[in-house]
Amino acid sequence: MSRKAYRGALLHLLGDPAVDGPEAAAVFDDGALVVEDGHVVEAAAWDAIAPHVAGTPVERVDGLIVPGFIDTHVHFPQLDIIAAPGARLLEWLSNYTFPAEERFAHRDVAQEAARFFLDQLLAHGTTTALVFSTVHKVAADALFEQALARNMRLVTGKVLMDRGAPPGLCDTPETGFVESRALIRQWHGKGRLGYAVTPRFALTSSPDQLEMAGRLLAENPGVHMHTHLSENHEELTAVRRVYPDCADYFAVYEKYGLATRHSVFAHCIHLSDGEWARFARAGSNVAFCPTSNLFLGSGLFDLGAAQKAHVHVGLGTDVGGGTSLSLLQTMNEAYKVCQLRRHAVDAFKLFYLATLGAARALGLDDRIGNFAAGKEADFIVLDANMSPLLKRRLAVAKTAAERLFAFAMLGDDRSVARTYVAGELAYRRC
Repeated sequence: MSRKAYRGALLHLLGDPAVDGPEAAAVFDDGALVVEDGHVVEAAAWDAIAPHVAGTPVERVDGLIVPGFIDTHVHFPQLDIIAAPGARLLEWLSNYTFPAEERFAHRDVAQEAARFFLDQLLAHGTTTALVFSTVHKVAADALFEQALARNMRLVTGKVLMDRGAPPGLCDTPETGFVESRALIRQWHGKGRLGYAVTPRFALTSSPDQLEMAGRLLAENPGVHMHTHLSENHEELTAVRRVYPDCADYFAVYEKYGLATRHSVFAHCIHLSDGEWARFARAGSNVAFCPTSNLFLGSGLFDLGAAQKAHVHVGLGTDVGGGTSLSLLQTMNEAYKVCQLRRHAVDAFKLFYLATLGAARALGLDDRIGNFAAGKEADFIVLDANMSPLLKRRLAVAKTAAERLFAFAMLGDDRSVARTYVAGELAYRRC
């Protein structure tokens, strides 16, 4: 058996700080994380752990040990169009996204992109992600293969899209069903992988295809559903026109059995009170994507409304509409969005949204999200010396919350010194 202890400053969340109060944050200036065979044995103050680790190798860590970040919504084929300028959502899809995704019909393109994408996630401290692929089965295969090779916990699926896109990006209800079913059988539950039935959004799937997606979910308990909902006003207008029999946007997904406790809806910016109430009853989950929402001018997500409805929320980078794979940078923008909504959030809540909160949104909080005993040992080390400015700011910080807030506001991928996946070093900054 492989057992090791990492000693240094340590933080993880035991609950939602907005609900459970200050006790939700476990903070140790001198703490330790004990890992054995890829799982957490114990995380506590060093003085409490020291008697239990006689004979165990102990590594002193110069930095802050936190759980690995969890990205609840990101597009791996869009990395090459990050920072593509101008246009709102629907124009941006046509001008940039669809041309980029057509290339992924070629296996060599998908394999190279998957390798680069996953290496970048690890370099940014992201150890788990819910990922959009493309309509091509070979692209989903490539991403699964590369994630399995890295032993990453990753959920993805072939995109379902039978209209509203170029012919090279369209499947049919029948081919979408057959290829998705084959991918589920091959990859779901293999290693640390999971499958997500993935209709792009209501405008790019026919009623027949959405019905087929609901059938896939019903036939495969435990499989996720991943799509977009209520991102911008033009999209809402188009959905009302295409689905006139549905009372609102969320009702489209309800009609076809896609609103479940395993469903993750990206954005959810413009939901009505009635939609939030039904969303909560369904047990569905939200990916909050602030950098994308600001970049595309889509609107300001209402975290307060989600909390009031008792809906699980995790942060998503939404690259390439989002402008960074860094969940620290995403925390930065999330804070600003909440400020504009007159909804105050503290540093502990921001880190919750990128760790335990995100794990809850993905239904994986029994396995990842914090350092509870028995969970998978995905963790990162944040470097306080990554920049002279951050180092100077941290030197005068008086509380753990203040120090953590500085990481969230000033940090980025340079802050990630090391990333561990299931207890094994997966990335070290040079």
